Amino acid sequence: MERIKLTEKELDLIESIRNYKKSYPNGEPELRWYIEKLFNELLDEEIS
Repeated sequence: MERIKLTEKELDLIESIRNYKKSYPNGEPELRWYIEKLFNELLDEEIS
Protein backbone atom coordinates (compact mmCIF):
# COMPACT_ATOMS: atom_id res chain seq x y z
CA MET A 1 0.00 0.00 0.00
CA GLU A 2 1.30 3.43 -0.96
CA ARG A 3 1.67 6.08 1.72
CA ILE A 4 0.22 9.52 1.12
CA LYS A 5 2.57 12.47 1.56
CA LEU A 6 1.07 15.45 3.36
CA THR A 7 2.11 19.07 3.26
CA GLU A 8 2.78 20.92 6.50
CA LYS A 9 -0.56 22.69 6.18
CA GLU A 10 -2.47 19.44 5.66
CA LEU A 11 -0.79 17.84 8.66
CA ASP A 12 -1.48 20.92 10.75
CA LEU A 13 -5.15 20.77 9.77
CA ILE A 14 -5.45 17.10 10.78
CA GLU A 15 -3.70 17.67 14.10
CA SER A 16 -5.84 20.74 14.81
CA ILE A 17 -9.03 18.77 14.16
CA ARG A 18 -7.86 16.06 16.55
CA ASN A 19 -7.06 18.67 19.20
CA TYR A 20 -10.45 20.31 18.63
CA LYS A 21 -12.23 17.03 19.28
CA LYS A 22 -10.21 16.54 22.50
CA SER A 23 -10.72 20.10 23.79
CA TYR A 24 -14.41 20.57 23.01
CA PRO A 25 -16.06 22.66 24.44
CA ASN A 26 -13.21 24.44 26.27
CA GLY A 27 -11.02 25.57 23.35
CA GLU A 28 -13.77 25.57 20.81
CA PRO A 29 -14.09 29.13 19.41
CA GLU A 30 -10.42 29.92 18.63
CA LEU A 31 -9.50 26.43 17.50
CA ARG A 32 -12.56 26.14 15.27
CA TRP A 33 -11.72 29.48 13.66
CA TYR A 34 -8.13 28.30 13.01
CA ILE A 35 -9.35 25.00 11.49
CA GLU A 36 -11.76 26.82 9.17
CA LYS A 37 -9.00 29.25 8.15
CA LEU A 38 -6.60 26.39 7.31
CA PHE A 39 -9.29 24.52 5.43
CA ASN A 40 -10.17 27.56 3.32
CA GLU A 41 -6.50 28.23 2.58
CA LEU A 42 -6.08 24.64 1.38
CA LEU A 43 -9.15 24.94 -0.83
CA ASP A 44 -7.81 28.14 -2.39
CA GLU A 45 -4.29 26.79 -3.06
CA GLU A 46 -3.36 25.93 -6.59
CA ILE A 47 -2.30 22.34 -7.18
CA SER A 48 1.11 22.02 -8.78
